[in-house]
Amino acid sequence: MALSIGIVGLPNVGKSTLFNALTQAQNAESANYAFCTIEPNKAVVPVPDPRIDKLAELVKPQRVQHSTVDFIDIAGLVAGASKGEGLGNKFLGNIRETHAILHVVRCFDNDDVIHVSNSVDPMRDIDVIETELILADVQVLDNRIERMKKQIKGDKSLGAKIAVAEKLLEHLNEGNPANTYGDLESDIMVELLRDLRLITAKNLIYCANVDEDGLTEDNEYVKKVKALAEERGAEFVKISAKMEEELVGLDDEEYKEFLNSYGVTESGLAKIIRTGFHSLGMISYFTAGVKEVRAWTIHNGDKAPRAAAAIHTDFERGFIRAEVIGYNDYVTHKSEAACRAAGVLRSEGKEYVVKDGDVIHFLFNV
Repeated sequence: MALSIGIVGLPNVGKSTLFNALTQAQNAESANYAFCTIEPNKAVVPVPDPRIDKLAELVKPQRVQHSTVDFIDIAGLVAGASKGEGLGNKFLGNIRETHAILHVVRCFDNDDVIHVSNSVDPMRDIDVIETELILADVQVLDNRIERMKKQIKGDKSLGAKIAVAEKLLEHLNEGNPANTYGDLESDIMVELLRDLRLITAKNLIYCANVDEDGLTEDNEYVKKVKALAEERGAEFVKISAKMEEELVGLDDEEYKEFLNSYGVTESGLAKIIRTGFHSLGMISYFTAGVKEVRAWTIHNGDKAPRAAAAIHTDFERGFIRAEVIGYNDYVTHKSEAACRAAGVLRSEGKEYVVKDGDVIHFLFNV
């Protein structure tokens, strides 16, 4: 399962710079003017996880495969985007395909980097973007309601769904995102959201983009964004897109020294990946053999057969049992054979809930 994160924000807030840094590929043009990104850029990025590196060190496989995240860099949105202003709502459609949204907000002053509104105001910028996302969802929901009303003569069961949709539409029209609606767990609502893929129903991560001085201490801009995230129950990360771009191409030793020089212990990529996984309730388990050591992404709480389906649906369909070794046990004993001899390899059935970091071998028959 690949986690996908759409990067949104006003033009020229550092989105493309961040995209360049996060993907370690300079394929999203970065320039000091609005709308420099004119097509959505997508890149598949490996998830940094020291555990898989340690397993590879012990197993010495032919290849190593990390979990991945699809980053999608959307062209800068402006007021009126939902009605086609700027680069229009074609880019809003790309956001609908993602699992989460990373909202990049400029939180630094620099007269050499122009702002589309000619001043730095994170709260104003957030409001502009979120208003456009809500308006885009209003259009989608309104269209679906009209369609269902035309279909209800032939399907009376649509009445309940229309009633729920109209209540959600009222919530949106009051300027509220879908993910703040009171009842999101009902069967009708779950089905409605799955079909519509409303943008404002997605998990949101506020990303405060600071200059180098803002890394060690939160400035007033950052404090406001962080407070808003806490108020809304959203995730928050602080990064310096410019610094992240400078990390590209450094070897491991230079990379660590560079981070230390700024008083930080992990890159923006690691922060965003970790936050994205947390917000979506994702975990990783591992398979470890001489051909491949690989991380697999699943939902926290998945049972063994469902986790096996991440490898292949046949593994779930013909599931027999799972041979499981805890990550710490594997590292302690250094091999599957040694873990088996020490009695720490467990045989688990269909009801076993997979834990983050489990090293698993599935037995199946189809």
